[in-house]
Amino acid sequence: MNDTTDPAAVARRITDRCRQLDLSEDSLAHRAAMAPRYLVHLLEAGPTFDPGGFVRIAAVLGLSRDELLTGRQDAPPGQSGPGPRPRLLDLTEAECWDLVGTHGVGRIALPVRPAPVVYPVNYVVDHGSFAYRTGESAGTAPAEGAALSFQVDHIDEYLGRGWSVLALGSAHYVDDPEDLSRLSGLPGAAPWAGGDRPRWVRVRPDEITGRRLVTG
Repeated sequence: MNDTTDPAAVARRITDRCRQLDLSEDSLAHRAAMAPRYLVHLLEAGPTFDPGGFVRIAAVLGLSRDELLTGRQDAPPGQSGPGPRPRLLDLTEAECWDLVGTHGVGRIALPVRPAPVVYPVNYVVDHGSFAYRTGESAGTAPAEGAALSFQVDHIDEYLGRGWSVLALGSAHYVDDPEDLSRLSGLPGAAPWAGGDRPRWVRVRPDEITGRRLVTG
């Protein structure tokens, strides 16, 4: 049975959303034009019992019917909770580089005022460094030589497993024409955000560490 027809999964989703909105069960029933006792019965019976009732509930909760029945497709990771007997294992430097691959999406953390900021960027790996494209005055354009961190991770929601790699280093702009040409030809070089991003920033790690989350 999948989440679309599993009454327990749908009821849990409704309870979580009500908690987010600070909405009581009685208030939900009133706004969905049903008696509180009928709402309880509806949650126990599931979406196939009264589809129209669940459409009204979804509207009250500010969700589409599909979001209510199957969950948000753009929800942040971690909605499923931890897996059985989770534990963290340290990764070697070689394992870290192997996991980040040749290209992907990571997060750049820059030391600006009044507080550090973190931006997602798509990157390429080149000769023991990360490189990404940015605009001249974009938020992802650090000062030359700025100390920063670069993080890449992966989470398997179904299994409750994943890994995270963190690189600490400094930022340097790439100006050599041969390097620029080579970087631009690598898989994953095109900026996902689009727009004019003519500058390449290279992050040279002084330290790279990682951890793997395993279960069972």
